[in-house]
Amino acid sequence: MDSYDLIVIGSGAAGMMSAITAARLGKKVLLLEKLPKLGAKLKATGGGRCNLTNTLENEDFMARFGREGRFMTPALKALDYKELISFFAEIGVESHIPDGFRVFPVTHSSQTIITALEEEMNRWGVEILCSQRAEKLEHDGEKVTGVSTQIGTYLSSNVVIATGGLGYPTLGADGDGYTLAESVGHKVTELYPAMMPLRTKETWVANCRSDTIAKAELRVNLPKAKKLRAKGDLIFTASGIRGPVVLDFAREITPLLHKYGEVPLLINLTKGMNEEEIQVHLKNEISKNPQNSVLENLGTLLPLPLSRELCQIAGAEPSHKFNKLPGKQRNALIKLLAWTPLTVIGHDGFKMAMITRGGVSLKEIRPETMQSKLIKGLFFCGEIMNLDGPCGGYNLQWAFASGFLAGHLGESR
Repeated sequence: MDSYDLIVIGSGAAGMMSAITAARLGKKVLLLEKLPKLGAKLKATGGGRCNLTNTLENEDFMARFGREGRFMTPALKALDYKELISFFAEIGVESHIPDGFRVFPVTHSSQTIITALEEEMNRWGVEILCSQRAEKLEHDGEKVTGVSTQIGTYLSSNVVIATGGLGYPTLGADGDGYTLAESVGHKVTELYPAMMPLRTKETWVANCRSDTIAKAELRVNLPKAKKLRAKGDLIFTASGIRGPVVLDFAREITPLLHKYGEVPLLINLTKGMNEEEIQVHLKNEISKNPQNSVLENLGTLLPLPLSRELCQIAGAEPSHKFNKLPGKQRNALIKLLAWTPLTVIGHDGFKMAMITRGGVSLKEIRPETMQSKLIKGLFFCGEIMNLDGPCGGYNLQWAFASGFLAGHLGESR
């Protein structure tokens, strides 16, 4: 049987980075990938544009991951966004920051990243075996001894599990890494789809599909979750909502949806204006253009299709003058403009989820090395762990940084 210093399971961002790191340190490395080609999910990242990372400093970066974020401290200290940019420059990938925040390869193609990582692995002698599924983690109860696939068994005293989550099953995600972790006693938290569109009970959204609302604010309207909120661009769809703010907020919504069956939201569609500010705005519009209808008044704040739907919800005739509306209807409209209620009732599951919320418990992993606390020589990196962030390069930076740390195999850097 062939023997290696390290076996890496999975060829995503985290897996390829850990393989390269170990090979650069002189280790004999085998990378196992169950699909015929490397980096299938990485290829789809960011719509194929591959948002590698962002320019937030480490403290702010970790805060975006929530209470578990500080687990990343050693990994980000080892490989922050500046060092990640330098790493890619070293292997021939030039990057840029077109919006001053998100970092992309100048080609805006994830294939550029995959090709460069594969070439670097080849340069350092990493043995790559595709179409090989890791079926069993070999161990003696105290330390790992190798990995068995459908082809045979490969020996190693170090194994990195970098199989990712459950999102995009068409690209190979099926939870096999969680099964391997559980086979040696690791706890896997509840798993939820995240970074995805959401379906709503309200059907009027279908009439506003051409509308993108900038700087919308979403709040969960549940007694125990009122602190959950997010801001960003929102897009209405035929069956619900999507857009950057929804993709980010979905990671908070899907666990609540599982628990409660539906999740009521309040959405500010007027760039943060409150009821009083909306009243002042409308009063000024009416004084400037007294002949305008309610619909035209609302159209100064929102797209007309959306304005028309809010009029209908409030029972207000859109062709009337605003001052001619009964007070009850005027008040209802102003309240709707400040906070529009929507009820999330579903989603399309993991098939549409870009990331997974949940994973191998962080309590059982050493943040300084990414090594298991339960079994020697077993390492984790990337999305398989119970740590996920919003859109904007957060999850890829975490994948690369944790892969880099895991690739040191617990040795000092």
